[in-house]
Amino acid sequence: MTVRIFERPDIQAFLKTVSGLDQESGNPRVKQIIHRIVSDLFKAIDDLDITPDEYWTAIAWVNELGACGQAGLISPGLGLDHFLDERLDAIDAALGIENPTPRTIEGPLYVAGAPVCQGFARLDDGSDENGHTLVMHGTVFGADGKPLAGAAVEVWHCDTRGFYSHFDPTGKQAPFNMRRTIITDAQGGYKFRSIVPHGYGVPPGSPTEKLLSALGRHGKRPAHIHFFVSAADHRKLTTQINIEGDPLINDDFAYATRDGLVPAVIERTDEDSIHANGLNGPFAEIRFDIHLTALVDGIDNQINQMRNRAAA
Repeated sequence: MTVRIFERPDIQAFLKTVSGLDQESGNPRVKQIIHRIVSDLFKAIDDLDITPDEYWTAIAWVNELGACGQAGLISPGLGLDHFLDERLDAIDAALGIENPTPRTIEGPLYVAGAPVCQGFARLDDGSDENGHTLVMHGTVFGADGKPLAGAAVEVWHCDTRGFYSHFDPTGKQAPFNMRRTIITDAQGGYKFRSIVPHGYGVPPGSPTEKLLSALGRHGKRPAHIHFFVSAADHRKLTTQINIEGDPLINDDFAYATRDGLVPAVIERTDEDSIHANGLNGPFAEIRFDIHLTALVDGIDNQINQMRNRAAA
């Protein structure tokens, strides 16, 4: 038996009441958004014949998700973060803005307040015994195409176990391990030494994993390194690079891989390169130049100031 009640006048009137559209007080934008979201949910319940058991199972999952603090993890897993990036790309295209360095998702594991270094930084503290030395460097260019001195390159990544400092369940990592802010030098250059990160997966048994499993999907990410790059009179860039050769580059549960964000990884074994970088053995090298874009009518139209981020 097929029953549909969504279009009934009393249900439509009820939706306006639920979302406060019949009240003078309140926030008009919040009302507009809630009316649309709740309307879509009502219609989905009607169209898909969602049962009370299915609905309350979903509510229990939402409660579990909140208790675990994983809303920021399932968001990219359901493609929402990527969709927001695609919309920002489309907005830029409509404005005639080109982004030589593609944006991509931030992820939920940034921590504010990392130590600030000039030109060069050592990210890791040397405690990861399985780490393969990485030297990464590049130039930040301004909207005029010239090297940009004084730009802030915030960088963070995980260890070889897939754990980030401040979120490491083992408590092994020191604060701000593999997290730094590097101020570009007079030639717009930045450089850091660290270790090659590994990919990781969502926590086993977590609500995020449960939903992904129900969708027939995995919750794994390829190895990657995150960046925020900012400078005066430029839009802040949020991006990340994948480590070349990782088998999950094109199968990232968070959909963060984008063309232009998989730079070459060069294995250096020659003595000249080793000594030039003050090292004692072979290392991986990545060069990644970053191009920023100008403000739009004096405004950064892509920054998300109100996002709730961890602070040490």
